[in-house]
Amino acid sequence: MRVDVWIWSVRLVKTRSMATAACRAGHVRVNDQRVKPASAVRPGDEVRLRHDGRERIVVVRRVVSKRVGAAVAQECLTDNSPPPPPRELLMPVARRERGAGRPTKRERREMDRLRGH
Repeated sequence: MRVDVWIWSVRLVKTRSMATAACRAGHVRVNDQRVKPASAVRPGDEVRLRHDGRERIVVVRRVVSKRVGAAVAQECLTDNSPPPPPRELLMPVARRERGAGRPTKRERREMDRLRGH
């Protein structure tokens, strides 16, 4: 089974093209080896995937060839990933109301102060 297809099948990434791009960029490792999209994956292999700012570490329990539901996908892997950081530690995103226009110089200074610049 191809590693990019397996990553997509068990819902670690949203699309197959994202899985292929992650493999090509070197964000996927199987048993601590960088892999190409067509590399084989077998039960017992450890797959490490860097995606969306965090690293997912999973062990292959079962190989599936087609995309499966979330419940079946959980049976196909063992997730050994560290928990994601709490949302409070992530940097807050400044939001403006739609149609408010560009921020003024005063508002920009306030935003910079919030960001710690």
